[in-house]
Amino acid sequence: MFKILATQWLGTDVKRFEIDAPRIAAKQQAGQFVIVRVHDHGERIPLTIADSDPEAGTITLVVQGIGKTTRMLNALEAGQCLLDVVGPLGNPSEIRKFGTVVVVGGGVGTAIAWPVARALKQAGNRVLTILGARPKQLHILESELRAVSEQLFIMTEDGSYGDRGLVTDKLQELLDDGERIDLVLAIGPIPMMRGLAEVTRPRGIATTVSLNSIMVDGTGMCGGCRVLVGGKARFACVDGPEFDAHQVDFDVLAQRNATYRAAERNALERFEQDPQRDLERVEQQCRLVEQHPELER
Repeated sequence: MFKILATQWLGTDVKRFEIDAPRIAAKQQAGQFVIVRVHDHGERIPLTIADSDPEAGTITLVVQGIGKTTRMLNALEAGQCLLDVVGPLGNPSEIRKFGTVVVVGGGVGTAIAWPVARALKQAGNRVLTILGARPKQLHILESELRAVSEQLFIMTEDGSYGDRGLVTDKLQELLDDGERIDLVLAIGPIPMMRGLAEVTRPRGIATTVSLNSIMVDGTGMCGGCRVLVGGKARFACVDGPEFDAHQVDFDVLAQRNATYRAAERNALERFEQDPQRDLERVEQQCRLVEQHPELER
């Protein structure tokens, strides 16, 4: 069992969790993820590790409540327990000195962008960060990313915060102004990542995208995250989650991402009709840990 030590709402339906997981905290690298199961009848979902503290033995997860399991997670508070937290999994981000790196985070993808931007800064890169979201309420971790960025640009589609427009508009503006960019790292919705790849493609700028949003079981066994990269089948969870954006077939990626949409919607509807049934399972396992503290990890 893994105890939740602290929680904090970061924005609309977006919550930060501090989890007691010393073994994972000791090994985690930027870009890696964990598989989480809330209780013994729950699904396994991949969540990128936003931060870790090896000395305290904790990891940080940022969860946007969209489907059944993420909504259930966001209903939990400090002192409650998660049944499984497995990791770190996936290949870590390539961290070395590239020169000027533009890190682009869209929505909750900002939680993944943060540790990578920090690691790139520590490697001696000049980091420019572009954050995008539809309304202001979905912007998260702005101060954390500002602290590791030479410059930080904020874009909202409705103009409620920062500049009005898309992250692709800001990247195009930087390029048109003569900014030399050696690498673009994009993490967010598929249309956003596709758009950024098309901005950088004509200029031959190396561009990496994170495909963690389509992962399912995180082990390569289910095949749910199979994508075409350079015309070859790859699995986002074991071969990635980061890939060369100019090699990714975004049409196949979008189709794959929509595969379980109806099932996810049905599961969420059932949960919302009777959320207490799942939450009682969490309480039962938390009481079990209180009676048997040796079960804590």
